[in-house]
Amino acid sequence: MAPLNFKDFLFGISTKSLCVLNTSIQNSKYIHLDLSENNTSLQKVDVSSSTRLETYITNHIKKHDALVAFGGYNEVRNIYKRSKYFNLGNDSERNIHIGMDLWSDVNSPVFVPLDATVHSFKNNTNFGDYGPAIILKHSINTIEFYTLYGHLSLASIENLKLNQVFKQGEPLGTLGDASVNGDYPPHLHFQIIKDIDNYEGDYPGVCNKADLDFYLKNCPDPNLLLKL
Repeated sequence: MAPLNFKDFLFGISTKSLCVLNTSIQNSKYIHLDLSENNTSLQKVDVSSSTRLETYITNHIKKHDALVAFGGYNEVRNIYKRSKYFNLGNDSERNIHIGMDLWSDVNSPVFVPLDATVHSFKNNTNFGDYGPAIILKHSINTIEFYTLYGHLSLASIENLKLNQVFKQGEPLGTLGDASVNGDYPPHLHFQIIKDIDNYEGDYPGVCNKADLDFYLKNCPDPNLLLKL
């Protein structure tokens, strides 16, 4: 039998949804959110303002009687234009999101979806960056890969240790607010990484068009695990 490719491996880890937010939130209470440049309703919102973007997202969640908004994988967005960290001009502009965002209330708990050890963590303080982020290392059937959790609270990394062991379902941290999370509405950036290279506490979550093929292969759709 031929070996599974990485995407098939990820999808086959569990037949059920793996949770990174509260397990009491049913999948029916998650609603997809489009933050792409093609969303005409978003074009009326000043997305450079975290407060106004939060109002838009909160209203979207309430309109659909949901608790969490999710989406954003392989999504071209305009919200990064406000930050020089992403917008260097020409073809180097990074505006394609390669993780999944889960938008919820500040201080919402974040949970470990699979047994893991702490690979690295850091407070990424560039404007528009992750703020506090944690990278976990997973090893299943001799296959190693990583998951990244961005836009956390400062408390999430205060007492963390390298190589610290987490079991599936254990609390990892909480969502930060705009003052610490890169100036965004509260949300979790969740990303799968096959090859972490030399990164520690950070890994690109937004790329440019020229590098997209590489990142789509190295960072498959997180919904392969979450199954929302």
